[in-house]
Amino acid sequence: MVLVSGWTGAMDAVVTSLLAPGTVAVRHDLSRVTEGVVRRTLYVLGEDPRETILELAHGCVSCTLREDLLPLLRALSTRSSVDRIVLVLDSALEPEALCWAVDNVVVAEVVGQIDGPASRDVRIEAVIGCLDAATWLADATGDDTLADRGIVASGDDDRTVAQLVVGQVDYADALVVTAGPEVEAWERARLAAVLARLAPNAPVAWVSQDSMVDGPAVLAAVPFDARRAGEITDAHSPLLRGQPPLTVDCGVALVEFTATRPFHPERLHEAIDVLLDGVVTARGRAWVATQPDEALWIESAGGGLRVASAGKWLVAMTPVEQDRIDTTRRAMAALRWDEQFGDRDTSLVILVHAADPTEIDRTLQWALVSDDEMTDPDLWSTWTDPFGQWHEDPCDSSESPYAEQSREATE
Repeated sequence: MVLVSGWTGAMDAVVTSLLAPGTVAVRHDLSRVTEGVVRRTLYVLGEDPRETILELAHGCVSCTLREDLLPLLRALSTRSSVDRIVLVLDSALEPEALCWAVDNVVVAEVVGQIDGPASRDVRIEAVIGCLDAATWLADATGDDTLADRGIVASGDDDRTVAQLVVGQVDYADALVVTAGPEVEAWERARLAAVLARLAPNAPVAWVSQDSMVDGPAVLAAVPFDARRAGEITDAHSPLLRGQPPLTVDCGVALVEFTATRPFHPERLHEAIDVLLDGVVTARGRAWVATQPDEALWIESAGGGLRVASAGKWLVAMTPVEQDRIDTTRRAMAALRWDEQFGDRDTSLVILVHAADPTEIDRTLQWALVSDDEMTDPDLWSTWTDPFGQWHEDPCDSSESPYAEQSREATE
């Protein structure tokens, strides 16, 4: 199975180029999913598209996957005439969530098949991400929600456009970028620099708006060591995949921040905007002094921020819990183990396009527990913790003191 995803770009051209004898393409239109209505279309070479209107008892994306898409994948796999399925994702879907569902959601009551996930019958060959060079970077660094653009994939969907489009590119094994004559050479070079750092293993095919896309060539260019969508990473996986450039290009750079002491929760809350202004995306684990047992996962895309639990630190686990942890994580933790604090640390990677890496580092250093505060760990539990209930959106009043100085200097 090949997944084709994107917010904008040459998705239709990619799908058309992949249609061949033995291939069936499937598209679900989720524009009315909240009303319980989904339009499913099947495409086969040389035949008219076959459209089916699905009426769901509960209008949501997960219901569509569970009740129609995943069973359909298993059913199509039994047909001798089908060698490949091209799955065209609705623009509001992220490929990582779909790949997880293929591997983990049990599909039951398919005639002639044992209950189990769709991965029993289909293998994900690659994820192809499509984007438009004229609009992608603005979308990836903005703060519009999907609802602002008139798209509601579920009743409680508060994702931003930036979170969606960054996730689509980040999870791609290959990229097809549409670049019309309105995209200047410098804008193209800057976008190329972003893509090289966001999806370093993904080959990029640049096409004009009206040109043909060679889908088989795009698939053939996917390197043998690509993720190929089968790998679902967690919060303790390596933050840098492949070999992204670590130099600055067109103002685009990867900033790595590490620390072996915790963040002061209130200072981190004040400094958090440094991960949003002039930043495409930031992600990583954080150690906050008021939460000694729990690692925090911090992730931003454009103007959207998410802070969630990344699970327990190894040092806070029982021996039985540690035995259930992946050996790679335990081995990496052993290399940096501290006698007092164990494996607790902070590791963030920030992809900037219009921000000063020095300011980011200096602001995050300011937010760490100071030397004097490190001498009295018992005091940490008394501090106010703005992250106690997690942090979904940056507060308007959250300002890094260094960011404020920078603004004053430029006004």
